[in-house]
Amino acid sequence: MTENIKTQGEENLVTIAADQFARLGKVTGVQAFGSGNINDTFIVNLDSAEEQHFVLQRINTKVFRQPQMVMHNMRIFTEHIYQRLQTAGLNRRWEVPRVLLTKDAQDHWRDADGSFWRAISFIKGSQSFDTMRDRSYATEIGYALGMFHNLISDLPPEKLADTLEGFHITPLYLQHYKEVLAKASPRQSSEVNYCLKFVSDRQSFAYILENAKDTGKLPLRLMHGDPKINNVMFDTATQQAVSVVDLDTVKPGLVHYDIGDCLRSGCNLAGEETEQWESIYFDTELCQGILQGYLPVAKEFLTENDYTYIYDAIRLITFELGLRFFADYLAGNVYFKVKHSEHNLARALVQFKLTESIESQETQIRNIIQGMK
Repeated sequence: MTENIKTQGEENLVTIAADQFARLGKVTGVQAFGSGNINDTFIVNLDSAEEQHFVLQRINTKVFRQPQMVMHNMRIFTEHIYQRLQTAGLNRRWEVPRVLLTKDAQDHWRDADGSFWRAISFIKGSQSFDTMRDRSYATEIGYALGMFHNLISDLPPEKLADTLEGFHITPLYLQHYKEVLAKASPRQSSEVNYCLKFVSDRQSFAYILENAKDTGKLPLRLMHGDPKINNVMFDTATQQAVSVVDLDTVKPGLVHYDIGDCLRSGCNLAGEETEQWESIYFDTELCQGILQGYLPVAKEFLTENDYTYIYDAIRLITFELGLRFFADYLAGNVYFKVKHSEHNLARALVQFKLTESIESQETQIRNIIQGMK
């Protein structure tokens, strides 16, 4: 058991939860896994020749208030993707995580405290990265998101529940920010003042994608919801993308939030957690690489209007995440896990500087998109 599982009681609880899903063997170890900000994730080791590992998660029910609906969604779209893959005729490896059942054939287990646990299959021989290792990965990251969107593009959005109402709807985050700001008494600093002005200057821009959806310019589809590069799994042998994971946020929405989020996280070589926010920039070469991977796989379902709004999506989602971090800082760090009291402020500064860099390169980014149609 890893030292990341802090107490004996916690260690016992995680082992008990793991045992509920260990249908193929005995649990031989559990380690904390990944770097997610929302759920608690563990890798479980089994003494089984058939399945040596699976992923165990304790769902954050403050964020996912209807965890059963999350599992309902996941079972529907993973089965859909699995069926699509049977006939897709791909000439390369691509997998979708499977939902694992308990010994009682349930897709989740609740412990005595009411915590909600679930298990999903581990993508063997794969790894993920928090930042782009080198430029050769860009096209693969784009391919991964394009393949994911392609495989769910024919699944009607109404078949999935909206498990996170308001998630990736920027005007609602802006409204929440205003409510928090009205009650907050932030310490005065140049960083706080920079953030306050940054948001104030872009309030009307927050509505651009939702207005396009409401006027029929952009269609409602299914989206991943959190396609950061560390949710793309790479084959450890070939270094090709083999899966997209962290599927809790798959729901009806605009694929533009996904495209923007993938580029936001993929084109910032310094990563979200850097303290050197003054040096942040949006790398247009990486942008070109990601889109070179994404657009050829996604062109089957993209419309002319979809291309038109890609730049706005990149700028908006970066601004949106900065807005969410800053609002959480002002509210006292109640949503995102933090390591210190100024952590969310530092995260917000990174996203706002990245937004500035995107804005300063608008012509170049639009030309990249136009050149690939």
